[in-house]
Order: sequence, then structure tokens, then C-alpha cells
Amino acid sequence: MGFTLPVLFGGSRKKRNQFIVVDLGNRTTKAILLERRGEIFALLRYALLDAPLFDKKISAEMLADHLHQVSQALGGTTKYIAAAVGLGDAVVRQVELPQIPLDDMRLVLRRNTKNYMQEDLPNHAFDCYIIPPRHQTAQVKNPDPLYFQGAAKFRVLAAAAKQQLIQDFLQATKAAGLVGDALVPSLLGPLNALEQALPQVYEKETVAIVDVGFKHTSVCVLDRGELATNRTINIGGDQITTGLAESLNISYAEAEGLKVGMAPEVEGALQSPVTALGREIRASLDFFEHQQDRPVTEVYLSGGSTRSELISRMLHAEILAECKTWNPTSFLQLALPGQQAVEIEHVGPQLTVAIGTALATY
Repeated sequence: MGFTLPVLFGGSRKKRNQFIVVDLGNRTTKAILLERRGEIFALLRYALLDAPLFDKKISAEMLADHLHQVSQALGGTTKYIAAAVGLGDAVVRQVELPQIPLDDMRLVLRRNTKNYMQEDLPNHAFDCYIIPPRHQTAQVKNPDPLYFQGAAKFRVLAAAAKQQLIQDFLQATKAAGLVGDALVPSLLGPLNALEQALPQVYEKETVAIVDVGFKHTSVCVLDRGELATNRTINIGGDQITTGLAESLNISYAEAEGLKVGMAPEVEGALQSPVTALGREIRASLDFFEHQQDRPVTEVYLSGGSTRSELISRMLHAEILAECKTWNPTSFLQLALPGQQAVEIEHVGPQLTVAIGTALATY
């Protein structure tokens, strides 16, 4: 897998038989229960739960109760859990660092956050991943600094998250009777999932992966198996729903239902927030294309809002590139109970981050 690190907190890294991965969204928590079956993963169950609070930080105690509910909703068969760190809680940058061991890289990042991460990040944890040269990417699963002889510096994917967030997660998992195995920036989830679901696209094409979350949208340009650029946009499904509710003078809940079902007559009410998001995505693609003189041929969409064909079509009109939805579960063995087996095709785009996080940690 291409972008399996950084892991902001990692436990024993033992291969687990069964494990929970949770994407703690601002409004909806998405969780999956996976089982390792030889070289493949089986999806045993998923859960979509309302977040305890979506407009403020939750306490470790409240998070513990919520994680216990997640575990019970997934059957309570394992205690091992990993989580994705949301786009608003993790900073991910591509940097160049000297040829030094990974522990020293983390120290350099901690002492020079303004230079490398472009902002001051006191009381943060740091981790990093050495990006293999393009011709070596397929050969090196867990690159070691000694492997890349001859390079003056390493290209590194660096990430940071608040120490308090990590401590709260560990405290909450313990209180919930679980074992916290890892925290991973959610930005990496769609990249990992796309590599497994669409390997030919991942390895050979220049595409954008756009994941529309609740408050933020991530845009990653993938150039023939290499992460070329990434950006977080402060527009997400919440702004789209709020704009629709205000335009039609209806409740937020009614607007959310309309957004997913999406009758054509509400297109005018969606125009402003979706156009704003499309323009920001287009600006991200322009930056890459002007730098590399290479076009982005397709845009792969994920996230709950992209289940709407109308929103996907409106984004296509603004981005001026083919927009596609995709199935992040296509490479998994599906062993879901009853109704979940029926609904997985519709729910799949919401599970992209959780599935990709599982690939990063297990």
C-alpha cells in the first residue's frame, strides 16, 4: 500500500484477527468491523451513529461512552480499535528532510514546525513517512532511510496532531474496555482505499481524489502512484445542507434528506455552496497542472454528499473534468448481515476513510 503512514499513534502493530476502525465525523461516526482472512479483509459489519456533539469538542468521558456504543453496534467481538484523525484535527504536509533516522525526523519537525509545517504547532505529536522514488515505490513496502542511497534529501509525508487528542483517545478507549491501536490522518484513507479498489488507475493515471466530509473536503492529486499535492478545503456537506435549508426555508434535517434524494427542482438552491466547492477543487487542480504541465484526467469522489448524482453532476460542470463515484468496498470480502448486505452499495462512499485507515494500520 502506498501511503500507509504517518501513524500519529501506533500500538504493537501486531496483526489482529478482527479489529474496529472508526471515522469520528463531526455529525456522523462511521465505523467498520473487519476480519483478516489470509491475504484478504472481510467486512463483517458497519455502523453509522450520530456523533455525541457536532458543534464543540467532546470530553474523553463522552468519547468513551460513544466508542462503547460503536463497539456494541458492531457486535462487541473485538477490543482492538483504530481511528481516523479528521481534516480539522491533523496537519499533513509534504516536506524535504535530511537523510536521518525517522526518530530524528520527528524531532526536527517538532523543533522547526514553522519552517516545515508552515505553522506553529505547540504540544503536537509528529510522524512521517519517507516517500520512495517513483521507480522504487512498488518494490518497497516499509522504506528504510538506508535504502535510498544517493539522494541529498528525502521527500517525506509529515503529519501532526495535538498531544491532547491522542491522550483523550487512549483514555477513552481504555475506559470503554477497548485497546487503542492507532490514529491515522483521515486524508490518507481515500488514497489507500483507491489503491486497492482501482489499482490500475492508482498506478498509471493522473487523477484527483476528492473526499467531501462534514466540515472539510480533502483534495489529493495522485500522479501515477505518487501523491503529488494535497489540500484541505473548508467547505463540506454541512455548508451544502445549510445553504439548501436556508434557500428553501426548511429544517436542516429536511434539507439533508433532500440533498441525498436530490430532486432536480432543488438544483438552484444548491448552486451557491456546490459552485464554491467546485471552484476551490478546480483551483487545486490548476495548481498541480501549472506546476507539472500534466492534466488531471479524472476526479474520484467519495463522502456522503457525493451519493447525490445531482451534486456530482454540478461539481463536474464546475471542475471541467470527469467526476466519478467509486466503490471503496470492491476489494473486500463482504460478509455482512441481512439488511446491511443490501444497503452497502449505497452506504459505501461514507466508509471510504474508515476502510483506508484500516489498510494503513493493519
